[in-house]
Amino acid sequence: MKNVEGREISLVLGTAGHIDHGKTTLVKAVTGVDCDRLIEEKKRGITIELGFAPLQLDDGRIVSIVDVPGHERFIRQMVAGASGIDGVLLVIAADEGVMPQTREHLEILSILGVKDGFVALTKTDAVDEDFLELALEDVRDFLTGTFLEGKPIIPVSAIKGSNIGLLREELGRLVDRIRPRPRKGPFFLPIDRSFPMSGFGTVLTGTAYRGELSAGNEGIVLPSGREGRIRSVQVHGADSKVAWAGQRVAVSLAGVSIDEISRGDVLCAKGIYAPTRCFECELHLLESVPSLKHWQRVRLHIGTSDVTARVSLLESPSIQSGDTVPAQIVTEEDVVCLLDQRFVIRRYSPLETIAGGKVLSPFASKPRGRNARAACIKRIKSLMHAATPAERLAILIDSAGILHLADAVRLLQETPEEVVRIGSKLRPADGQTSKQTSSESTGQHPVDEHPIFLQGERKFFLSGRSVARLSSEISVFLQTFHQSHPSQKGALLDEVVLSVLKEFDTRTARSFIDFLVEGGTLVMEEGFIRLSAFTPRDDERFSKDSESLLALCRERGFQPPLLEEAPQALGMDEKRFSSLLKGMRETGKIAIVSGFLLSFEIEEKLLELLIKEKEGITLARVRDLTNSSRKFILPLLEYIDAKGYTRRAGEVRVLLPSKLPRRRETV
Repeated sequence: MKNVEGREISLVLGTAGHIDHGKTTLVKAVTGVDCDRLIEEKKRGITIELGFAPLQLDDGRIVSIVDVPGHERFIRQMVAGASGIDGVLLVIAADEGVMPQTREHLEILSILGVKDGFVALTKTDAVDEDFLELALEDVRDFLTGTFLEGKPIIPVSAIKGSNIGLLREELGRLVDRIRPRPRKGPFFLPIDRSFPMSGFGTVLTGTAYRGELSAGNEGIVLPSGREGRIRSVQVHGADSKVAWAGQRVAVSLAGVSIDEISRGDVLCAKGIYAPTRCFECELHLLESVPSLKHWQRVRLHIGTSDVTARVSLLESPSIQSGDTVPAQIVTEEDVVCLLDQRFVIRRYSPLETIAGGKVLSPFASKPRGRNARAACIKRIKSLMHAATPAERLAILIDSAGILHLADAVRLLQETPEEVVRIGSKLRPADGQTSKQTSSESTGQHPVDEHPIFLQGERKFFLSGRSVARLSSEISVFLQTFHQSHPSQKGALLDEVVLSVLKEFDTRTARSFIDFLVEGGTLVMEEGFIRLSAFTPRDDERFSKDSESLLALCRERGFQPPLLEEAPQALGMDEKRFSSLLKGMRETGKIAIVSGFLLSFEIEEKLLELLIKEKEGITLARVRDLTNSSRKFILPLLEYIDAKGYTRRAGEVRVLLPSKLPRRRETV
């Protein structure tokens, strides 16, 4: 190997394969590190626990290698190690070929989302050339249809050292093909080992899945919730200022004792992640497994955790081989999971790998009822196709209706500032058309149906549907208020909040009101809120205008003025007359009868005349009494009929005194 200064990169490779196929020996041959560190491992000659070694390539790049156990009894450890790898070196012994754990390990790797790697065909010194060719052919057949189909198969002998250089070159090409993990985001480190060390205190090791961590950072161990300060960080045994996603990391943690930590715990950023017992996922059943039943008890392997769980199938009582469905995983103890994290499902008994999937929402609750289940299925299916954090946030807001910022932080696993930034992308750019809704009956302006963000003592995202609903409820409330208080400038903010926005604190409610004011739905003036279409009534002017309209009706008598001619006759514009007419109709001073304006005074006079007609009322008689014409009198009599004051008996109308208003009975 060339003498080149090392350069760490964010990438972890892992071994996989059947027991005693030479994984650990091969890692030692390419790195110089013996990963079997336990006395029991050396005594028995098998790998029991995960092993780790740095691999420095010829160009100076350094990546981590995780060596996993091959025995079926140690699948838990294998999954814990494989969960954090980006590429695989599948090890198959030439003298034994493909074995049960070879198959199961490859299935697990596929479930975990590993997409690249190659094969090391070991122990070539133990077979002749003909047998080697048969072994190569057997491996090619086995890889058909897997993510390793067509990938290189390197025959090696760690004992004799043959093709080790070629293997290192292929490892370099594998590293070239794999994109290093992104370093952004709050850090997340599943713990696969912990131990006390004199002078350092509690030391944790694991593969960093996300973010960066450095000495001085505050962290929290979940699910226990124990908080501590990172005293120091090492990568491959050397002190480092910072460690990042894709590296094997050792952390000295102050404030947490060794007996408070176990494999399966996670060291992570505070305030972002939280334990859960139910998460939503995309679940895939292996082709080799006939079926999986709803609520079947299983073993869940996620990160470095291994817990008992139930599979909640939402669409059917069972799924068949090869199916991929929306589901929930309900665990019997707390786990900590990362968005998009892959997991493995093994049968509870006998232990065998049967399924796997990807976390789509780290927190959930079992839906109760058909509608809740349908909404849950819709949300999960939408999340299965979400390509960006903004799309995911939009789906979560739409599903929740009202989503607290604190909940959005837990669901997106981002800082509050980052969630708000993501949320700002949900609204359309200026000039871009968006779906809108309006209510002509309340006269409110269109309301944008995109989610909005409200800032107050508590911060919320509101879905478009919630915005439209609350806007409509406020408009209905104000419309009723304006009808009851036509002279007031509007309702006070507290009145609106207590009636419609009770779920918000005052500052958040004010933020929503400001949004509606900005959109033109409402007007806020001198502390009063009103609908933009409402104009407060000037009582003095209203009184004068009312008297003018009543005088016009008085003047016309039983030949009432037409609705359409009244504004001009009174010298009013349409808006002023419309407001006047609305107020007078609400107080019962004016009625519109077949396009005529009938004042309460003329109606009173008509009833006085009808009361005096003891022999029955006819159209001709009323026409003569009123000195009017059929054109006017017929609509007026039909109006009296409709109010229940008279009843038709052929051509005659009979007055019903009991139906008359009390003050009119004695006229």
